Amino acid sequence: MANPITLITGTRKGIGKHLAEHYVNEGHIVIGCSRGDIDWQLNNYEHFMLDVSDENKVKQLFSSIRKQYGRVDNLINNAGIASMNHSLLTPDVVGTFLFCREAAKLMKKTKYGRMVNFTTIAVPLKLEGEAAYVASKAGVKALTEVLSREYAEYNITVNAIGPVPIETDLIRSVPKDKIQKLLDRQTIHRLGLLEDVTNVIDFYLKAESSFITGQTLYLGGV
Repeated sequence: MANPITLITGTRKGIGKHLAEHYVNEGHIVIGCSRGDIDWQLNNYEHFMLDVSDENKVKQLFSSIRKQYGRVDNLINNAGIASMNHSLLTPDVVGTFLFCREAAKLMKKTKYGRMVNFTTIAVPLKLEGEAAYVASKAGVKALTEVLSREYAEYNITVNAIGPVPIETDLIRSVPKDKIQKLLDRQTIHRLGLLEDVTNVIDFYLKAESSFITGQTLYLGGV
């Protein structure tokens, strides 16, 4: 597809910023969003400021996309992945659900779409001391599986990636012992790379991946 329209949440820095840069370089028109403004620029990139759990703001974002482009081809729900200090009122599941629902409305019209959600390796490892965080990300995994069935008839795939900790600014506030607990229990005992993440998402977004849906691919081994 020439110049796919790709929407990525949480693009201000870290993994989201890397994804925005990566897909612009791949020829995509990228729409990004975050709660704060960005201090960088990219050609073929448009930024919106909003909280992903604010339903009205999310609807306004999709209204803008519909008016300007008439479609969205790819959705990458990255927002919130790096924090391990979530409360039980985490916006992860709510935000992921809202973006998937609104994106599906556009994707149904074109009978094409790729959605990628972010969970974490802490879910299958059942990381002790992180009940709220793990529960919220397990909810994203379950949502991915249900939506994959609901959207299949429209040629929309819904998959998830479960990264290990990635070396970005966002994990520097997480206590080192929490990070080390995860690294010790992975099959491959190292931090993830940004390229490890894009490798999986590239696979999910490929047109040839139309038979892959409802799956969660964990990095690092579990």
